[in-house]
Amino acid sequence: MTTVAGKAGPPGQPGPTGQQGLGSVAARLERLPHSRWHVKVRFLIGAVTFFEAFDQLLAASALPVLIKDWHLSTGQATFAVTTGSVGMLLGALVAGWLGDRIGRVRTVALGVAITGLASLAVALSNGIELFSLFRFVQGLGIGGVVPVAATYINEISRSDKRGRFVLLYEMIFPAGLAAASLVAVWVVPNLGWRAMFVLGALPVLIAVALPKQVAESPRWLLSQGRTEEAEKVIARIESEVERAVGEPLPQPGPAPVQETGRGRLRDLFTGRYLRRTAVLSGLWFVAYYVNHGISTWLPSLYTKNFGLDLTTALVYTLLSNITGLLGTFVVALVIDRIGRRPALVAALGGTALALGILSLVGVTSGLQVALFASCTTFFVYAINAGLYLYSPELYPTRNRATGAAFGGLWNRLGVILGPITVGAIISSGGGLGVVFAQLAAVAAVGAIIALFAVETKGKTLEELNA
Repeated sequence: MTTVAGKAGPPGQPGPTGQQGLGSVAARLERLPHSRWHVKVRFLIGAVTFFEAFDQLLAASALPVLIKDWHLSTGQATFAVTTGSVGMLLGALVAGWLGDRIGRVRTVALGVAITGLASLAVALSNGIELFSLFRFVQGLGIGGVVPVAATYINEISRSDKRGRFVLLYEMIFPAGLAAASLVAVWVVPNLGWRAMFVLGALPVLIAVALPKQVAESPRWLLSQGRTEEAEKVIARIESEVERAVGEPLPQPGPAPVQETGRGRLRDLFTGRYLRRTAVLSGLWFVAYYVNHGISTWLPSLYTKNFGLDLTTALVYTLLSNITGLLGTFVVALVIDRIGRRPALVAALGGTALALGILSLVGVTSGLQVALFASCTTFFVYAINAGLYLYSPELYPTRNRATGAAFGGLWNRLGVILGPITVGAIISSGGGLGVVFAQLAAVAAVGAIIALFAVETKGKTLEELNA
């Protein structure tokens, strides 16, 4: 028997449609035991995120070849990289608004379709201009999908295990980055960079299947006043979970107050949300400034500055992505116990320490850079995954995707400015020591910002925004 706000009803049937039934949607999600339904949804949304990460790193894998074949200057190479990042910035803004208007699942499906089709167009490009244009379009899709997908995963998670549930899902993103590096080690030298972008078009198939296989967020449906749909969706989820666990579901707890109505962008900058938005924006900027300031240029630094062959450069890049995956796994295991704020402070402090030591000891070899870069990505990937968990927790349902995507705007600014700054330092002859010193300083500022973060562990999304 399933239950609604303490009242029993037959499995698979919607609960009451009064205010008690409305508020009970969150309570009914909170009491669901982990089941095959959660695994299925996390797998499908995770597949989307995997390919978005895969596509994001394609330009970095192709860049050493493009610099040689198309005789690109440092400025042209920087432009080719940053156009995709500009697209991600705009995509995050638009997708956040769409996610709160047309739904989480439909927005994700649309973004995935754009990403895949644009990747195929990049593969057919015959010059840096078209390459950059289609990377911009591809960026629109990538930038929009990731924050909205993270919002959806947050909304179906239980508060007591939300950190682990979301971060184990978020491991898919560094796994996609690692896969892009691993595939590139063989594909780029043997089949050429275009083959990588052809592989990046595969998510189009997922875009078609996603709306049919993944139910819309009942929390979002409820916030839009679509009560009957929300009741049907939560009842269907309950029925599937109950079949999977083979026993009646537990009674739901007290029904939290559920807000309704449309959110507005200005809501992110009023009352308590102003502090949340300011801290979150700073953290997003720092994390991705450091991340992409390193990752975008690493393959080219290995080949150009240290004279390594392309395969070795890509293997070293893969090593950094593997340690990043490990960092995400470690933070997933501990973040529900130690909290979001301590995890972010520790990871940003570790990033500053690793980069600071590298700049002080002197940059003498590609292997040395690879080792310290791998230590850095251990912490940086933990920060990035933690922010995809943390951002949706800070905003009410009506504005959750917009709030998470606004943080994505700042991460895209970091993605753009990080590689540009590194490129400018290299072009001016500032040296790699200066590159890593300024990245360490930015990470240290991020650790200070994290001290002002609001703690969210163990609370429902409704409690955090009541």
